[in-house]
Amino acid sequence: MAGKTAIVTGAAGFIASHLVDRLISDGYTVTGIDDLSTGKLANLPPDFDLRQLDIRDPEVRKIVSEVRPDFVFHLAAQISVSVSAREPVMDAEVNVLGALNLFEGIRAVEGKTTKVVYVTSGGTAYGEPSVLPADESTPVRPLSPYGASKLAIETYLPVYERLCGLDYSIIRLANIYGPRQDPHGEAGVVAIFARAMLSGKSLTIFGDGNDERDYVYVGDVVDAIVKAAENSRPGPFNVGTGEGTSTNRIFEVVAENCGHTDDAVHGPPRPGDVNRIYLDATRAGKELGWTPKITLEDGLKTTVDWFRQQLD
Repeated sequence: MAGKTAIVTGAAGFIASHLVDRLISDGYTVTGIDDLSTGKLANLPPDFDLRQLDIRDPEVRKIVSEVRPDFVFHLAAQISVSVSAREPVMDAEVNVLGALNLFEGIRAVEGKTTKVVYVTSGGTAYGEPSVLPADESTPVRPLSPYGASKLAIETYLPVYERLCGLDYSIIRLANIYGPRQDPHGEAGVVAIFARAMLSGKSLTIFGDGNDERDYVYVGDVVDAIVKAAENSRPGPFNVGTGEGTSTNRIFEVVAENCGHTDDAVHGPPRPGDVNRIYLDATRAGKELGWTPKITLEDGLKTTVDWFRQQLD
């Protein structure tokens, strides 16, 4: 894709910064949008074209008009389930109105077809499905305002396809982990465990730890996003391993890599959290040619090694 232009929203964040690296390596000219409320400049290459803006800012539309991107990768979001439960209006303002602000910028660019890759959460979209692993035909039943706001944009994309010829693909992610994940958030359990264990701090597991998630390494996720950009299929595409791993098991493997011997403390479960979710990615395999390549054990070791280097 040499010579292609791209905008990445949330560019300084965990997943998006890895995507920026990949796109630049593939020859894209990349512009990032991020207000740095959670993203970090250190995640981005030197001299990267970052526009420090809230995704809701009208200036976003001007940037789209200036860049005239071939591709827009939309990852900027309010990502906290607990914050969405406390402040659902704010959550919707960022995740719904922010996305529409971006789409209106794309709509205003004349004589250009832009491909949007929308990255969202599979786990929060499906809620507590009765059949696992969940595939894309599984009914969507969000259990949190965050899940509802992210799902809403999936319904807007085909509308914008009709309004302005916007092309799109939807990526529904399982639980992503890897280097650069924020250990101070609530969603990155691998990062939280690794940082705390390497720092010699005690840990709390919410609930009994038997809840199961589908853990996918960030490098595999970026590969899926890029393949979706280069494909004409809209999806949605689940990106997961199809296997559930308990929080207790994640604790054990991370502890082994960290040399951590203390037991975890168990606290009450958090409201809005899903108990069991893992995703069937068969469609991504057939239509995008994507399958995960990094095993959980290798990915966890790489992640712990990265956090160890940061502390050193």
